[in-house]
Amino acid sequence: MSAARGLRPVTTYGRYLKERFGERVRKIPVGLSGFTCPNIDGTVAKGGCTFCLNESFSPNLAQNAGKTFLSLQSKSNPILSKQLAELHEQVTTTRERFLRDYGVRKFLVYFQAFTNTYAPFETLRTLYERALGYPGVVGLSIGTRSDSVTDETLEYLAELSKEHEIWIEYGIQSIYDETLRRINRGHDALNVERAIKEAKAMGLKVCGHLIFGLPGENKEMMLNSARAAYEWGIDSVKYHPLYVVKQTLLANEYKRGEFTPISREEYLEVLTEAIRLKPDSVSVQRMTAGIEDETLLAPAWCGESKNAQMEAIRRALAEAGYVI
Repeated sequence: MSAARGLRPVTTYGRYLKERFGERVRKIPVGLSGFTCPNIDGTVAKGGCTFCLNESFSPNLAQNAGKTFLSLQSKSNPILSKQLAELHEQVTTTRERFLRDYGVRKFLVYFQAFTNTYAPFETLRTLYERALGYPGVVGLSIGTRSDSVTDETLEYLAELSKEHEIWIEYGIQSIYDETLRRINRGHDALNVERAIKEAKAMGLKVCGHLIFGLPGENKEMMLNSARAAYEWGIDSVKYHPLYVVKQTLLANEYKRGEFTPISREEYLEVLTEAIRLKPDSVSVQRMTAGIEDETLLAPAWCGESKNAQMEAIRRALAEAGYVI
């Protein structure tokens, strides 16, 4: 159909995985107790990014995060057994559902919540190897920060990648240091560039996350971040619009009139241009994001269903000559 219409197909992550393994592969997202973030517990900064829940609204967040990390470091490690139980429950439940409902037989375990390399190496190795041991699991995708991966962990993941599909997902967000400071990111753009290039040099696959609509950024700045991410060598990309949820520092900025969320029209324009600039070798894992509950403050369009958002994206891409 796309050929008949003369539209150019967008390389999606699903297509990449199907070509790689000869059948559909689905991610199994997991979120485990004990993982936190160095931008929350005070190691890098406190409060987290301004669009995340932070300690100004939850005074014990940083203190509890610090205690959790210390527990992970103890010899007895009381958290690990709980993490393994959670991992088992989440992987087996989702695996069975994907197999039953969609006939999917191959999976990547996606360590999604918080910073999933921010723990002692032995803990990480135990969790990663347990995840790889489940039937049909062909690899891992590990969400983390560019300032939170040790050389030891990176070398270990590179070794795993010789027999498994191993991905690191880094939050790039923006290449502008003034933006990263404003959102309290806790690192600069050079830190992300170095992390991506180091992972690539070791043979690992990298997915980069980009946020469009960050405070103070215009269309050209957003596109420059996309251009830089492609040039740094990412293998896949996730595009996100910035939306405002309650109980965040960004919500305060929004209420004071200091931040205007990105409109649907602007987001579609930036997204379409970012995809046009993207090398065909870079697959797309995500094109939008939102939240369908009462915590969303703005923009309203991010509260629409994923299907509604994707329909608008399909129309915008078709007008630009693309199909997904």
